[in-house]
Amino acid sequence: MNYLTKKDIILPKRNPKSHKGDNGKLLIIGGSKDYVGAIALAGLAALRTGVDWVTIATLEKVGWAINCLTPDLVVKKLKSWNVNKLLTLEKDFSAVLIGNGINKQTWIKNYIKKSKRPLIIDADAIKSINLQDIDNALLTPHQGEFDILLKNSKLNKKNYKKQLKNNIILLKGKIDNIITKSKTLYNKTGNPGMTKAGTGDVLAGLAAGFKAQGLSNKQSAINASYINGALGDLQLKKKKGYFFIASDLLIDIKKVL
Repeated sequence: MNYLTKKDIILPKRNPKSHKGDNGKLLIIGGSKDYVGAIALAGLAALRTGVDWVTIATLEKVGWAINCLTPDLVVKKLKSWNVNKLLTLEKDFSAVLIGNGINKQTWIKNYIKKSKRPLIIDADAIKSINLQDIDNALLTPHQGEFDILLKNSKLNKKNYKKQLKNNIILLKGKIDNIITKSKTLYNKTGNPGMTKAGTGDVLAGLAAGFKAQGLSNKQSAINASYINGALGDLQLKKKKGYFFIASDLLIDIKKVL
């Protein structure tokens, strides 16, 4: 099996003369009244990768809650979900992450089919689409979401790779699978404490942050998978047990690199 090591990590190059925004701008679409933390964790994780700017697009009440949680995220507060407004908004960004903390809704599929930006698709957004809808996207499902994606696509585990095209699937689990049309890579950093709520949002945010800085889908998935698990392993050692929470993973990214 092709297991990832630290040598597989490639970080974006940063021009010392760059200005704000030159190192990527990420738009994150998601959030709901019950899952404010999910989209905040994803946004803060993306910033830790070195991306210059993260804007959260969410409904008004959720947006004000995020403002109370952190001053580091720009928040675009929407009166309602409107595909045309989101398509206009995305033009200012180098990549879009969609799905964290949002409930499955019909407009998501419409937006994803019309979007012109590199997409990272997570959580309930994965349940809203099929593989035939997307091209050059990075998907970050757990096993349940992956099974729904295959069902929506009318595919099974034997034939789905024919529809992958140039999409990448980062299948989260005890051992993460990074699946391309031609091969699968495996990552075994991480531990049972990674079942805590929010760790998947951190992973999606890491992947999106790297993608917004210009890395490929595959490299963004490699970086996110390895780093997310390594951060969990570091917290397990520091806490001497499974006492860490998802937001703890945001603290020590420099140490794992």
